[in-house]
Amino acid sequence: MSMAIIMLFNSLKSNAQGCVAIRGNGAFNTMEHPIFDTVLNANSDKGWYFTASYRYFRSFRHFKGTEEQKQRQVLHNEVINWQNTIDLSLTRTFDKYWSVTVGIPYLINTRSSLYEHGGKERHSSYSHGFGDMRIVGNRWLFDTHKSHNGNIQVGLGVKLPTGDYNYMSNFYNVSPSKRPVDQSIQLGDGGVGIIAEINGYLNLGGKFSGYTNLYYMANPRNTNGTRTYRETLSANLANEDIMSVPDQFLARLGFNYTLSGAFKALTLSAGGRIEGIPVYDLIGKSDAFRRPGYVLSVEPSVNYSFKKFNIFANVPVAVKRDRTQSVTDKANSERTGTYVNGDAAFADYSLNFGISFKL
Repeated sequence: MSMAIIMLFNSLKSNAQGCVAIRGNGAFNTMEHPIFDTVLNANSDKGWYFTASYRYFRSFRHFKGTEEQKQRQVLHNEVINWQNTIDLSLTRTFDKYWSVTVGIPYLINTRSSLYEHGGKERHSSYSHGFGDMRIVGNRWLFDTHKSHNGNIQVGLGVKLPTGDYNYMSNFYNVSPSKRPVDQSIQLGDGGVGIIAEINGYLNLGGKFSGYTNLYYMANPRNTNGTRTYRETLSANLANEDIMSVPDQFLARLGFNYTLSGAFKALTLSAGGRIEGIPVYDLIGKSDAFRRPGYVLSVEPSVNYSFKKFNIFANVPVAVKRDRTQSVTDKANSERTGTYVNGDAAFADYSLNFGISFKL
């Protein structure tokens, strides 16, 4: 079995790097966890696999569209998010075609800002706890025992609203002083998401191979009822007083270089990824508050497998960040005749690492 499958399941904690409302809430399951035993022992079809991974990023660079708002750091009024996600998942492989993964993240988030605390003093809000659970079934289209040069896997699943989407923290110099935290650090989104994914690998000859991953999560629910208090900042934000329940997407494409030996392998990977929040949902309405946009990153990765264990790490580095116009931005632009585009804070990179093993 090609070592490309290892990188096909390379760990990627998928939230966009910043205030764009993609959090490490378990929504992105694509390529989260390496099914390493499929590679190391193609004759072993059944088994349980446990994966624990960690993701960290710090978002602080503000963008309107693709233009960075550098003055925010000069004036020291930028919003800073520190996000830590520990993701736990259990995979059951039934045979050479079918598998099911159940996963749930634990999140520890801090958000530092001025505008949420009266505008004069910087304070922080916090959130921590379990996020939204995901359950995804996957099937390889071709026999994994015979398709050594390439294969395609399709997946379908659900994201369950197990995370608190109305998590509250203390705020200062505003009323009420205890209110829901910003959408970017809420533990969940309150929606039942429909997850669809396509994953593929292809041997390119010698020690080289390629991989691609496509993911989309549709959230049919329109809003979740959680207050934002954004309408207290400006009358132009009256349409953003409640949080939206947005869709999410991810796409990856890259190449692997593998050095393998008896019961062990080292794989180096380089590729690109794009992930984000669309302006409009695929199913249902797209009202209320969201920060749509996307991050385009280059993504170096390393993966080491030995016996029943697999260790992985990757560092997506942002090369393009775009906070696109929201529904409210479009409405205000049309109403005033002036182009309006809200902002969002993004990170320069994220750090991801973890370990998997067969039970």
